[in-house]
Amino acid sequence: MYATFTHSNGKYKGKYKERFDTLANLDGFKETNQLEQAENAEVTNVKVEEKRQYAPKLFSLSDLQSFANKRFKYSADKTLSIAQKLYEKKVLSYPRSDTNYIGSPEFDYLKSNLSRYLELVGVGISEPQLNENKRYVDGSKVQEHYAIIPTKTLPKLSDVTKDEKNIYLLVLYRTLAIFEKPYIYDETTIDTAINQVLFQSKGKTEKERGWKRLYKQEEKDKYDPLLPEVTVNDSVAFALETKEGKTQPPNYYTEGTLLTAMKHVGRAMDDKGSKDILKETEGIGTEATRASIIETLKKQDYITISKSKIYVTEKGELLCRIIAEDEIANSGMTAQWERYLKKIRSQQGTQEAFLGSIERFVQHLIEKVPQNFQDKKENIADVAGHMEQENVMGTCPKCQNSVVDKGKFYGCSGYKDGCKFTLPKRWSQKALTKKNVQDLLSKRETSLIKGFKSKKGSNFSAKLTLNDEMKLAFEFPKK
Repeated sequence: MYATFTHSNGKYKGKYKERFDTLANLDGFKETNQLEQAENAEVTNVKVEEKRQYAPKLFSLSDLQSFANKRFKYSADKTLSIAQKLYEKKVLSYPRSDTNYIGSPEFDYLKSNLSRYLELVGVGISEPQLNENKRYVDGSKVQEHYAIIPTKTLPKLSDVTKDEKNIYLLVLYRTLAIFEKPYIYDETTIDTAINQVLFQSKGKTEKERGWKRLYKQEEKDKYDPLLPEVTVNDSVAFALETKEGKTQPPNYYTEGTLLTAMKHVGRAMDDKGSKDILKETEGIGTEATRASIIETLKKQDYITISKSKIYVTEKGELLCRIIAEDEIANSGMTAQWERYLKKIRSQQGTQEAFLGSIERFVQHLIEKVPQNFQDKKENIADVAGHMEQENVMGTCPKCQNSVVDKGKFYGCSGYKDGCKFTLPKRWSQKALTKKNVQDLLSKRETSLIKGFKSKKGSNFSAKLTLNDEMKLAFEFPKK
């Protein structure tokens, strides 16, 4: 529930903090508190608070991969490959870093080369912050490798590829930002009461742009609205409004958000000990292996990516059903292993005991998994059959089995018996509709389809037909 308030200095909008499950509950609340009968509202509190937002942390590999996926839609594997090339060209530090910190030696060389970095991208910092800041410089949090930063060697931006330039500039600007002032703004909060029911309004006034100056072309701020100047006890007119919404399911993962979820998998666990261990060890995989884990899932057809969103394939769903209750799929098992490795580091456990427990666990899996599979086989077959039935497009013109949606193409369900009949989902840069595919299977031709593209790039219209060899062919309209 919202209210628009009108003050002599201007209008502003307020929000009631609670949500209502139904319109009836909302109407009952308004009636009980006589909100629509009130003549005016009253300002009960005005708070102005100065806030500071410091520059983001320096990049670890997974942070760089997540950011590059969000900005450029690069896969995690592609970002690592580009960063590796820049490392080999000696313009970027070691890319497989798992920390966001640098040590004093690295800060000193960055400081010494600051003017060269700024000149490279044609920007300036009026009052560079040249003292070490623990947010970025902390030798105790640097082990084998420090955060990803530029080296003393500057690239000639005209000599690198577009992808290399994109990744290099992400790292360079993130590094330059630590030498800028914090972003400073005033946050104003106004509480306005209608018959003692509080509505809250928030606004932001920028005071010092700080490090955000560096991102004038790359970062688009979402500004809170400017609020008019009001004082406590001011009387204001109001108009109530309601907004009906639906609970939305979680967004699909992108490669960037999946990397973050893998790194912070412990957040979803109830056991505090396991949560702490996985936080310390940074979850599933390492900085160097997470991208390859995602690539393996793609290559094995467990997941597919469309418009940057990750979807689980039928094969992936079946795998999840098979191992859903097994310990190997439980991040708690990872936490147990990491807990014992920690004991080994502190000499409270032995390598022999750990490897022995792993060997016994693997032996247990070897014995248990086949039986589990047999137990679930009938159910899995039913599920697979149901999934396939939902995706049936028609009858195969070669063998009379069903043609089903395979995700990236349409294929005959009799492929195990040797039928290789398939149909693509795109043809000459035009997406084929399900109706097009169904027509091809039932009538061996479609209606006229507009929007095909020739090799020269020109658009044309045609029917699609299945010839005697069961290959697609164009049939052009008669002139």
